[in-house]
Amino acid sequence: MGLFILRRVGVMLLTALCLTFIVFFMTNLYPNLEKLAKTQGNFRMSDEAVVSYLTREGYMAPLPVKYGRWLGVLPNHVFTDQDGKTTGKCIREGVNTAETAPRYCGVLQGEWGYSSVFKDDAGSIIAKRLGLTGWLALLAFAVMIPAALIIGVLAGMREGSRMDRTLSTFSIASSATPEYVSGVIFIAVFTSSAFGLKWFKGSATSAMEDFTWANITLPVATIALYGVGYIARMTRASMAEVMTAQYIRTARLKGVSFGNIVVKHALRNALIAPFTVIMLQFPYLLTGVVITETLFNYKGFGWMLVQAASNNDIDLLLGGSVVAVIVVLVTQLISDVGYVFLNPRIRIS
Repeated sequence: MGLFILRRVGVMLLTALCLTFIVFFMTNLYPNLEKLAKTQGNFRMSDEAVVSYLTREGYMAPLPVKYGRWLGVLPNHVFTDQDGKTTGKCIREGVNTAETAPRYCGVLQGEWGYSSVFKDDAGSIIAKRLGLTGWLALLAFAVMIPAALIIGVLAGMREGSRMDRTLSTFSIASSATPEYVSGVIFIAVFTSSAFGLKWFKGSATSAMEDFTWANITLPVATIALYGVGYIARMTRASMAEVMTAQYIRTARLKGVSFGNIVVKHALRNALIAPFTVIMLQFPYLLTGVVITETLFNYKGFGWMLVQAASNNDIDLLLGGSVVAVIVVLVTQLISDVGYVFLNPRIRIS
């Protein structure tokens, strides 16, 4: 198992490098850099002024060199103007000088860059927005997983029954309804005077400071509703397959009660396949809540990515992509290791 985990970690690191390099390449295309220069200066800048700005900031270096500097494995860019003033990413005015500044200050050193939109350190912005989305995802996860497993198990216990058809129809309908549809319906029904149900708030901005039943219920319900259907369908299919297995038939012939068959024999094996699907919900809850956060004005990690992409905030966008890649790869590793433990038939050679 230890060797398996080490191999997977090695593959994870290689995958992370490849994915971040692709994102770095796309964000550092010249049209994006030109837009960045004009955003930081003015939109009437000449081509010569754009090139001068990009040269001063180190964006005109070869792509591998820029990527190495961003990672922190190559010495960072330093520029000295005609007046003898030296600037660079590692040089902080009032903190250090060109002589005392560190040579390496990339992601590996904890330097995530500077957000051109929020005018703050990209790392602190990512940490704050990630925490907000983390709480929202945790609440949605706490609602979504138990509900999906209960629906899937109840539907799969008696395949083809009326309960199975009813719950399966609900699962298909919920997974086929995108968040922007269910969210708008929730807002129209539960927050407007058109239906007379002003139970909740249509905005979750206040939930960023303090969670209440009124301001967080609709965003959580919107996220959970979409995930419930998908996980429930997978659980139902797995449960229905297990209930037709030979050892289940043998237990029935021996007179074991139906409840004991489900709880003691079928349930654990039926949850092996949904475990992988459940683990894959973590990346979705991190980056897939963009629509929900935008709809309810909840300024979390997904909202931050939208702002970074729409305003060409390169450092913030790159930092967000690193976090997203790490979450996806780590959850995939946990999923693989957990699958081995849950399924005794799987052996690692």
